[in-house]
Amino acid sequence: MSEQIDTQRFPQHVAIIMDGNGRWAQQREFDRYEGHREGVVSVRKVVEAAVEIGVKYLTLYTFSNENWNRPQSEVDALMELVVIAVQRETEDLMKNGVSLRVIGDLSRLPQNARDNLQECIRQTATNTVLVLTLALSYSSRWEIANAARTIAGEVLNGRLAVDDVTEEVFHNFLCTKEMPDPDLLIRTGGERRMSNYLLWQLAYAELYFTDIHWPDFRAEQFYEAIADFQTRERRFGKTSEQLYTE
Repeated sequence: MSEQIDTQRFPQHVAIIMDGNGRWAQQREFDRYEGHREGVVSVRKVVEAAVEIGVKYLTLYTFSNENWNRPQSEVDALMELVVIAVQRETEDLMKNGVSLRVIGDLSRLPQNARDNLQECIRQTATNTVLVLTLALSYSSRWEIANAARTIAGEVLNGRLAVDDVTEEVFHNFLCTKEMPDPDLLIRTGGERRMSNYLLWQLAYAELYFTDIHWPDFRAEQFYEAIADFQTRERRFGKTSEQLYTE
């Protein structure tokens, strides 16, 4: 499937909502944790696929602010899985030239999870093949409100004028300020909604929804999403005629 990808037209930044772990497990009469654990394998396979075709940024919705409302036993298991996965995958990230980043309200994470994430971020900091970003304890409304609050403080302190607050300036106060906006959003698991994920950044992204649950989503399915993206005409408000005459 990867051979069918046009390397001149693949997305620079892909964002994914990894949905369906729990339902995958329930369909097999497994504990929900088994779905999350198998989902880690899908993360590894998709990261490798992204590296293979040259995607530069991959951002994964790993744990939302709303997920803190799940049963405490599941939350605890997910946080422990974060620690285990980071420890196990750091070697492969280094081998594949992947740099890890994390966005979200990290103050809510257990200290052990924060320490392991920071160590992986430190070890992979100089890698340049792919930037892998985990959205952990993240919600887009939290991010936008936090950016607005910070900008208001800058204005009150005289470091920024009200008239200086443009879309470009606002972007610089977001968690994703160091990366381009996603070109493609993939959501697995059959749902057709954004779920409070990168709402500002996805304004012009192409959307791809699949019924496949995340634990079954591997390299082949990732390439299918990329191939579908390459059939889209991205006009950004212009007409088709303008695109082909510029």
